[in-house]
Amino acid sequence: MLTSTSSWSGDFNTERRALLIAEIKETADKLDRDQATLGDLKILSRSLREMRYAFKVFTPFRNVRKVSVFGSARTHTDHPDYLASVDFGRRMAADGWMVVTGAGGGIMEGAHVGAGKAMSIGVNIMLPFEQGANPVISKDEKLVTFRYFFTRKLMFVKEVHAVVLFPGGFGTQDELFEVLTLIQTGKRDLIPVVCVDSHGGTYWSAWLKFIQEQLLSRQLISPADLSLLKIVDSVDAAQKEIQQFYSVYDSMRYIREDLILRLRTPISDAKLASLNSEFSDLLIEGAIERTDVHPYEGDEEHLAEYPRLKLRFNRRDTSRLRQLIDSINAG
Repeated sequence: MLTSTSSWSGDFNTERRALLIAEIKETADKLDRDQATLGDLKILSRSLREMRYAFKVFTPFRNVRKVSVFGSARTHTDHPDYLASVDFGRRMAADGWMVVTGAGGGIMEGAHVGAGKAMSIGVNIMLPFEQGANPVISKDEKLVTFRYFFTRKLMFVKEVHAVVLFPGGFGTQDELFEVLTLIQTGKRDLIPVVCVDSHGGTYWSAWLKFIQEQLLSRQLISPADLSLLKIVDSVDAAQKEIQQFYSVYDSMRYIREDLILRLRTPISDAKLASLNSEFSDLLIEGAIERTDVHPYEGDEEHLAEYPRLKLRFNRRDTSRLRQLIDSINAG
């Protein structure tokens, strides 16, 4: 199916690549014409260099599933949360997933210890305290060091297929709200977001209580928004939540006005009818229907044989879209 269009899609991608590089150069010329300040130029230059290098590091692993792990750098190695992060890293690496962390100590180190050097990627940040790279990743070629938080945070979210959070401080909370905001607003494809409490712990359950009492009760978020994350009290449950999310569903992609859902296995006619009945509110027009691979997907040949669903999604109710994916997986 894809082979008949691969030459065309290759030409299309080559032309688009040349156009985008020309646009980058044109933007640089405009900065000169605008007489941008040295301070602004430093920020832009450093940001572009950081992202270019980070993309280079991640590119060989683009088709490998990856999970970002967040949590406190201050968690001691004998703490239950640290031990749980080691166990989680080990489990995900055994499943063939790479583990991305901020490369520091505490939870970040634990997840890398569990995953091992070969399955670890580090995205470090220059700080005057706390943030030296942990021994697992410190001298590895898969370590990227950033000056700016915003370029670093891009890699945490853009390059991964799941996010898991253990208890942590401001940074951990920041990353959780960042990824939830990006997913809720459709700026990031849907991925599982899992918050892990130690058995009997209350860190995330207390956080959820605040969200329910102060955000949900005031209608600052919708009930469906709580579908965007899962709070669990064991590493085993965290691993199962990620596995379940990708049990039937694989990935999504917008092609013009259509949202394409790529599935690992086909769904039945009865299930398709059920989806159309339950989730018609997500559609601008038409129905959820089966579709073939599109020529624009020529840059993802590893997904060519996957069955697909197509829908005219309203691009507003992302939380309900997550519920649709959950229904597909439950089927």
